[in-house]
Amino acid sequence: MKTTNEIASRLISLCTAHQFVQAYTELFSEHAESIDPNYKNVPLKGLNGLIEREKAFLSIAEVHEVKTSAPIFAGSYFSIVMSLSFTPNGQERKSVEEICVYKVEYGLIVSQQFFIG
Repeated sequence: MKTTNEIASRLISLCTAHQFVQAYTELFSEHAESIDPNYKNVPLKGLNGLIEREKAFLSIAEVHEVKTSAPIFAGSYFSIVMSLSFTPNGQERKSVEEICVYKVEYGLIVSQQFFIG
């Protein structure tokens, strides 16, 4: 079973390599939940839904760069600051910076919540 520190390190590695779907399939629980202000903070539950939402985003946007801070740990939680540069189809390039908070149980991420600045 992976530790919270190992999961955080692997998540950062996959995200900075733009391997977002692999991050979900490798590190998230089947019952994971996501709370995202881009979707009105309505919780989305279930790994399949998280993967489908990620694929939908990637089908309409080109990701240019992902940067993260070092993780901060508190018990079974960790957080990172993630900066994302992308271009939505037919639009100008955008940059977003967010705080990402993750909860880990039994070696998998069970929840994520994003706070966009």
